[in-house]
Amino acid sequence: MCVGLSAKVVKVSRGTALVDASGARREVSAALLTDLEPGDFVMVHAGAAIAKITQSDEEEASGLMEGLLS
Repeated sequence: MCVGLSAKVVKVSRGTALVDASGARREVSAALLTDLEPGDFVMVHAGAAIAKITQSDEEEASGLMEGLLS
């Protein structure tokens, strides 16, 4: 099974993005997405931001992950 994690973009620089996923920050590839800006929400899989999502999508995904981990 493959799982993507939702995250908020903190910074974008030269094809990479610094994202925050529930307090954990990491740098991921942003090469697949155009016009990515700080404050956007993305789905991250295998070290790459693969899709922009809405804030409500992010909240729902985070809730589902919390439920799976508890």
